[in-house]
Amino acid sequence: MTSEATSKFAPEVRSRAVRMVFEHEGDHDSRWAAIASIAAKIGCTPETLRLWVKRAERESGRIDGAAPDRVP
Repeated sequence: MTSEATSKFAPEVRSRAVRMVFEHEGDHDSRWAAIASIAAKIGCTPETLRLWVKRAERESGRIDGAAPDRVP
């Protein structure tokens, strides 16, 4: 099931926003600050972008675990 917020953005926009977080989090005081800054630029909520980042980390093997937006 795809949420309304996720389907609002093209996959290219989502992947670019995630890549921007990874590339620019060192320019900010925290990852959350980077996420908030980038989310404002693309027009999504910081929480939405945070979930995209976590999903990308899981899919790439950077972190382990079940999806936070799914119930086991």
